[in-house]
Amino acid sequence: MIRTLVVEDDPVAAAAHAAYVERVRGFTVAASAASGAEALRALATTAVDLVLLDVHLPDTNGLEVLRRMRAAGHTTDVIMVTRARDVAVVQAAVAFGATQYLVKPFTFSAVRRKLEGYLEYRERLGAGPVVAQDDVDELFGRLRAPAEAGGLPKGVSRESLDAVRAALESTGGATAAEVATAIGASRVTARRYLEYLVETGLAERTARYGPAGRPQAEYRWRPRGVGG
Repeated sequence: MIRTLVVEDDPVAAAAHAAYVERVRGFTVAASAASGAEALRALATTAVDLVLLDVHLPDTNGLEVLRRMRAAGHTTDVIMVTRARDVAVVQAAVAFGATQYLVKPFTFSAVRRKLEGYLEYRERLGAGPVVAQDDVDELFGRLRAPAEAGGLPKGVSRESLDAVRAALESTGGATAAEVATAIGASRVTARRYLEYLVETGLAERTARYGPAGRPQAEYRWRPRGVGG
């Protein structure tokens, strides 16, 4: 089992990340940490093979945690988890030895591909010596899981997702029908995108009760969450 440390300060996001890890064959959550200090303490006291490390933490940032890990001699593999798309952040993560980079918001399938690629990498490391260029290329190729277009699942376009997100952010809560009217799409399409936002932690679903009839699903934007 790949013993994984989840480092994320948002409780909802942390629970989601831990649940994702536990759903992937070969992985288990060894510990969780809500700050950089907690993460470093966990590494000092707990056997950990992999760290899911968020960049934005309340006491420091993930890059500094990664730097301190390496300075302390921790060679534990790290997958940086963040919404940040700044090139400097990516460069620093690579320079400090991050194994992979996972950009929020993401779905379980995205996490699964990263972890399965990492598991294949670990299994190849244990299969025998790496003696030739082809061996090295194959080894690192296992870390490069095939990405979905734009990092989004099939059937979800960036343009439509941005439109749904903007419509939801501008309200205190909206149904799929109301969002569909706002963006000029069908209710089925709007619901599919809203459910994607719920799955990635960027929105929450509640029940809206009217004067009569069955309650409707109402969606609300979450400023922090899995996309935090």
